[in-house]
Parts: sequence; C-alpha cells; structure tokens
Amino acid sequence: MTQIRDSIELDFCDVLFQPKRTTINSRQEANVIREYKFKYYPKTISSCGIIAANMATTGTFAINNVLQKYQAITCLHKHYDFCKKENLDYIAQNYQKQESQNNSYTFISTGLKEDKEYIFSLLSNSDFKIDKLCIDIANGYIPKLTEFVKEVRNKFPDVLIMVGNVVTGDMTQDLILSGADIVKVGIGPGSVCTTRKLTGVGRPQLSAILECADAAHGVRGLVCADGGCTCAGDVSKAFGAGADFVMLGGMFAGTDEASGDLIEKTIQTNEIEPLTYSPETFSLITKKEKYKQFYGMSSQLAQEKHFGGMACYRASEGKVVNVTYKGSVENVIQEILGGVRSTMSYIGANRLKDIPKCTTFYRVNRQLNEVFGKS
Repeated sequence: MTQIRDSIELDFCDVLFQPKRTTINSRQEANVIREYKFKYYPKTISSCGIIAANMATTGTFAINNVLQKYQAITCLHKHYDFCKKENLDYIAQNYQKQESQNNSYTFISTGLKEDKEYIFSLLSNSDFKIDKLCIDIANGYIPKLTEFVKEVRNKFPDVLIMVGNVVTGDMTQDLILSGADIVKVGIGPGSVCTTRKLTGVGRPQLSAILECADAAHGVRGLVCADGGCTCAGDVSKAFGAGADFVMLGGMFAGTDEASGDLIEKTIQTNEIEPLTYSPETFSLITKKEKYKQFYGMSSQLAQEKHFGGMACYRASEGKVVNVTYKGSVENVIQEILGGVRSTMSYIGANRLKDIPKCTTFYRVNRQLNEVFGKS
C-alpha cells in the first residue's frame, strides 16, 4: 500500500544559520582543516573536506593539481584510460609527491559496469600506491553495489572506499557495514541532473544529509554530501547538517582547469547606447561573455561521448549547459573556504568538525531580499 511521509523535507534554500556568541575575533582564526579518521582505512587524512566530483568536466588532473594545494580532494573521472603510460605516470608521481605527508588527495573512480579486473589491478600495483576508490552509481540501493563493496573490502582491506548514492539512513548503514568508509548522499540535487524530473525519485538534500549523517556516525562511518551546492553558503550548510565531506561539480565547472572548450558569445543587453538614444531610433549595448560546457553524466551527450551511445532501455537523466567562465579553479576554492571560515566565525565554530555542534538552523521562506530597481 502506498505510504506518504508528511514530515517537512528541507533543502539548502529553506534554512539559514542562527548566529551565536563566539570566541573567534576574525575568520582568519577558523581552522578549516580537519584530521579524518575512518572505520576501515588505516591512515588519517588532513583535509578541508571539499571534493571535486568525478564528472568528466571536473574530475580532471588539472583540477586535482590545484585543489591539492588547499588540501582538497579530487575524484578523477572514470573515463581516463589508465592503461596509457602518461596517465599511470601521473598517478604514480601524484602519490609519491604526497607520501612524505602520508596524505594523498586523489581518488580513482569506477562504476559497476567497468572491468573489475582492471580496477583490481590498479589497486594491487605497488608502483602506483593507489589506495582510494570511489564507487559511483546513481542508484545506491541495488544489491550488486553492496556485494561489490564487500568484495573490494575483503580483497583490499586497507583501501579507502567511498560509495553512493543514497538518501536514507538504512542504506547508509548497510553500505558502511558492508565495507564503505564514506557514503555519498544525494539523488537528483545536482544542477545538471534531471533524475527527479524524469523518475520522480529523490529527496531534498539538507534533510537527506541530516538523516544519513546521523545513521553513518552511529556506526563509525562518514558521509559526503553530493550535489545541490550553488554557493559557499550551501557548502557550510552541508557541513552544518552533518556532512563530513562536500562534493562539488557545478561550482568547479567553467574554470580553466575543467575540461571543455571556451565558448565566446555576443550578448545583447537591455541597456541603451546613450549617444544613439532618441524616441525614433536607438541602439542596444552588446557585450561578449565567455562560457564552458558542463553536462550531467547521465545526459545523452555523456552517453554518446563516453559510453558509445544511449542504451535502448535508458533515458537521459542529465542536461547540457554553458557555465559562465570563472577563471582558475583557485579563485573558486578560495571563495568557498573563505565563506566557510566566515560561517564559522558567525556560529562560534573554531574547527571544521565543530560546525554541526554549533549549528542551529532557522527555517525560512526565502534567503535573499532581492530589490529590483525601476528603470
């Protein structure tokens, strides 16, 4: 029989932080680097908790090179051919470079359809020291995923496993108890994901994080909020809801280090050229804007580009957009970390890990008081 859960489900846009008394005099004092310990993975990682999504546009070597400087993580997309020597050399050099700090901020990625033996060979090869794996599928509720997590954990007990995606506490705990260290939370919140529209399945992201984080922490696991963040404030809200990591795609798209060609368009504005204005004739101002292409990994473009075409049993669950050019990804990560530090100074959180302990959310009807001037 059909059931309806009538509890209020919230997204990032539905809440704001309550400011509180603080001992922080400047946002510079807020420590955004956290030492992470895991249920299975034997090492600790010092990181800011930000992860570049393993999308073809953002899970790139170039983004990885920049984010590592800020102790942020990159999940390399699964369409790199690691049989190629240059790609293997990059992985080997990357892990060796970080070995002195006992840290590496690079995951390789796989789904369930990829060659299992190929992935296992990468994890087994001592020359590359790959010990971080993101198992990424859209529907984290299928039995094959749990079985695969168990298999990887049994074969590679010292590998850090991140897996997803889910939006409920029960499945979060199932995946952790099967061998996952981190569970990705989010079905349909991404800016280029149309899963909710096409399938009617999903859950508002803030409520999903709240439930999944509580469930994960109860069994000594961690969660990564995956999708739905459009600004630094949303990243802070994800941490406030209990996320240990926050994965970003759209916010890193449109940068120099993201893949895709730079597109230049001439845009006609609504502004009138002052020297040409008259009641009879006038000219509108035009300007040039730069963009880069960003697409969902379940879009028709992604299926054709990376999977040899759209299978007959599938439908496109993603879209293709042009994202305004942002310059270097360094600008983006600096803005995000600056916003998180500012949040911490408002709510009295000295450390990144303290954000949920210091969080009280107001439920709101709107976040912004936008004023539109009259012309």
